[in-house]
Formats: sequence, structure tokens, C-alpha cells
Amino acid sequence: MWEQLKSGQPHHVLYGIMLGVAFGICSRLMMLRTDYRQYPTYPHGRIIHISLGVIAAALGAVAVPALYKKDFTAITFLTLAAQQFRDVRKMERDTLTQIDSMELVPRGTTYIEGIAMVFEGRNYLVILSALLTTLASLALGLPFGLIMGGLTLVLVNLLKTGKSVSHIAKTELADVRIDGPDLFVGDIYIMNVGLSSNQKVVAERGLGLILTPYNANGRATLSNLGQRQAILFDLSTVLGVFRDDGEPALVPMAKLSMTDGRLAVFLLPQDKDGDKAVAVAQRAPILESAVRMPTEASVNSGKEESHG
Repeated sequence: MWEQLKSGQPHHVLYGIMLGVAFGICSRLMMLRTDYRQYPTYPHGRIIHISLGVIAAALGAVAVPALYKKDFTAITFLTLAAQQFRDVRKMERDTLTQIDSMELVPRGTTYIEGIAMVFEGRNYLVILSALLTTLASLALGLPFGLIMGGLTLVLVNLLKTGKSVSHIAKTELADVRIDGPDLFVGDIYIMNVGLSSNQKVVAERGLGLILTPYNANGRATLSNLGQRQAILFDLSTVLGVFRDDGEPALVPMAKLSMTDGRLAVFLLPQDKDGDKAVAVAQRAPILESAVRMPTEASVNSGKEESHG
């Protein structure tokens, strides 16, 4: 195939590029989903990200023949693409931050940064998929390009989702009780509820969960305020929230047990379904910037490392 490329048969190159672009677009479509969080919005948000996916696929596919012809300036296009995708990350961060101020239960900055990071990273996966597919097509032939494209789709499918809370903690229903003005979920103190009208609402509609981490890493991750807010946002989005603006006593909350690291979650859902609440909490995403792994530290693992 390389000899055919040298001899000036452009249709072989064109087929390889088209195949790379096709698999790149397919990989972006696999990673694009409007779910219960309603982001990206449909249809305009999806159009924006599909368009960026087409651009990323084209850049990855065209880079292979350009570099083979020793057009090393083509690498600058990939550099420009990286800059553009960093701008996409900033755009998503700014957009979601503005939207977050209008939410009854906000996502939080950690969740927003995680979403923006995902949108940037997925464009790089599209470039990788298109580049490897085109490389295999031009070097070995179109059948091998199809095989490589299929393998990249498998890789993309593995990388498109991260870990969830179920990987680090067990979630159980817990009783919501009021002792005087104090609100508890299980044995964990949540807040003070002074008004009798609010106490009545809590008694009727309150729902409590307790998340028990499996190890020290899970305990440290659940202690992150951004991770807690992500859990509250997912629960409130799926189950609804029984409150309006200007009612701080009815806002969902998550508090830690200082003795053992358990996380108590209190919410007032529109749909008071305990089993559904446990399922939603278990499926809440683990935010990359919230992950903590103290057991990996050299002082805990028994290994001394030099950082010089």
C-alpha cells in the first residue's frame, strides 16, 4: 500500500482517509449521550459536539498521509487542534457555571470541571481512532483498517465511562428522625431545623441514605465536598426536590460521620422511592478531581521514594 501511495494513486489514500474519518465520527457518536442531566442539550448542544467530532476525525485521518509525505508542518495542525479543544473545555466550564447558578441543587465546581474535562478528552480519543484506522488502512490495506477501526471502537467504549460510587462505597437506606430541633440520618447529625412547619415537611417527605466506604481511599474520596455535591445533584435530578428558591432549611445535604467516615445523605424528593434513591446514589460518577488514594502514599505503603 505504501508503494501505491508513492506511485501516485490518490484513491487509495482517499479511501484510507474516509475510513478513518468514518470511524472517528462513529467513536464520537458512541460517546455522545444526552441523559438525565440533560447535557449536552438536544439538539443544538449535540450539533456542536458532533461538528467538533467531525473536525477531530478529519485532523487525525489527514495527519497520517501528510506525515508520510514528510510534511512535518502538518503536526502544527494537531497542536492547533489541541488548543481548540482546550478552548472547548473552557467553553463548557463557563456555560455550565452560568447554568449552575439557576439550579435549585447545583452541580458544583468539581462536577462541572469533570464534565468539561470529559468533553475535551473525548475529542482526543476521536483523533486517536481516526489516526490508527487510517494508518492501518494505508500501511496494510483497507481490511486491516476496518479491523483497526473496530478495535478503536472497543477501546472507546471501555474508556467512555468511569467508575461510580458503587466501586468505593455501599449505600443503604437510613431512618430520618428529628430530636427536638436536630435532624439526624441514622446516627449522623445533619442540621438544625427550627420551624415546626419545616419539621413537619421533613417528617413526611424526608429520605435518608448512608454511604459506607470500603477502604481509606473511598473514605477520602467521599469526604470531598465536590463529590458529595455530585451525589446530591444526581439524586435531586432523578427524584426531584421538594423545595423552592429561598428555603435553605429544605435543601439536600450530605454530612460525614467524623468517627468512621460514613456519609449521610438527606433529601426531600418529589418521588419518595428508597430503592430508586439507593440505585441512583450507587451510579453517581466518581469525579476524577475528587479521587484520593492515601493508601498509595509511600508512608502508608511502606515504600520510600525519592522525588529528586
